[in-house]
Amino acid sequence: MFKRIDHVELLPSDIERTISFYTDVLGFTLKERFAVDAPGLREVVFLTLGDTMLELLGAKCPVPAPGEPCTVGYAAMAVEVEDMERALAYLEGKGVECVWGPMDVGGSIRAEIRDPDGLAIELRQW
Repeated sequence: MFKRIDHVELLPSDIERTISFYTDVLGFTLKERFAVDAPGLREVVFLTLGDTMLELLGAKCPVPAPGEPCTVGYAAMAVEVEDMERALAYLEGKGVECVWGPMDVGGSIRAEIRDPDGLAIELRQW
């Protein structure tokens, strides 16, 4: 009945900066971008990486998320990497700091980076 997660939706503070991060740094490609006529929104952007898709919502007045570490909601998204050392070296060259790990967590290696809004992105090497 259910097949997979179709996409993850993000509401960034600066959509252009976020598009650049996900395309230029993480290798996503622009699938679709269009204006919308909906309360509070300007546009919708779809980015893909393999069969993974992100939907970015361009809001008219985005409000930062609360800074509390244990608020209800999604805590992170995860991106699978082929080689953790190579991925982290590449990201460091792009000015993206590893904020946690890498650590062997039994059967995989895990690390964490942040997107331009400070949202957690887990890196996982299986």
